[in-house]
This record gives sequence, C-alpha cells and structure tokens, in this order.
Amino acid sequence: MSSELKLEKAEIEEITAFLATDFPQMPVDVLSVGDGRARVRHVVTDADLRPGGTISGPTMMGLADVTLYIAILGEIGIVPLAVTTNLNVSFLRKPEGGKNLIADCNLLKLGRTLAVGEVYIYSEGQEDKAVCHVVGTYAIPANK
Repeated sequence: MSSELKLEKAEIEEITAFLATDFPQMPVDVLSVGDGRARVRHVVTDADLRPGGTISGPTMMGLADVTLYIAILGEIGIVPLAVTTNLNVSFLRKPEGGKNLIADCNLLKLGRTLAVGEVYIYSEGQEDKAVCHVVGTYAIPANK
C-alpha cells in the first residue's frame, strides 16, 4: 500500500460554489488557487470596521483561516470536515479601513492528516506592507 497522499485538486469554480453554499459567513473572492497557494480578496464592509476606521482582528483571522482552507482544498479537493487545529496570528500594522483585504497563502506542509501553511494579509494595493501574518494548521480527516 502506498503512503502517498492521493490528490484530487479542486478548481476555483468548485471551491467558490462550495464556500458559497457551506460557508456563507465568510464571503470572499478566490483570485487564484493551485500549486500549494491561494490568493483571496475580502471586500471590507462597515461590519468589518472598528472605531478609528481599522479592520477588526476577527475579520483578518477569519480571512486567514478561509484562505488556508482554500489552498488546502486546491490540493486535496472538497473536504468539508477538514478543520483548523491551530492559528497563530501576528498583527503587524493597522490596515486601511477604506481598502479591501488581500490574503496570500503558501502551504508549508501537506501530509495525509495535517496541513500547515502561512498567510500574509495586505490592504489591497499595498502588497509590499503586510498588516497581518498567520501560521495555521488543519487536520485532514483520515477517510477523506
């Protein structure tokens, strides 16, 4: 028996449809996915803002989490029961409240039962100045 992980990659359209149906609480635009990476846009609304015009921490954490999930789905296919087991967040600077957020994920490890990745979040148009850095781990169900 091979110990290799069987990969059933999912494309942007399939991932977008799955998220819209099963995870409507975090609406995002999937800009790209594949090769262990994902790029996602979150359109910022008034509900995401805190006093002073900054974007809330929970908004950025949710964006990082879903971006990591999208990168994983791009490699293993649609797996609804893959779940976050760890998320380490560093807020680096205040994001601009009037700009959408862009998240870039790079998978660091994709195993049979765990995936680890890092996500950088930027204010759209300012991809040279990360506002948040996240490292996360997902558990992948054994019977996926």
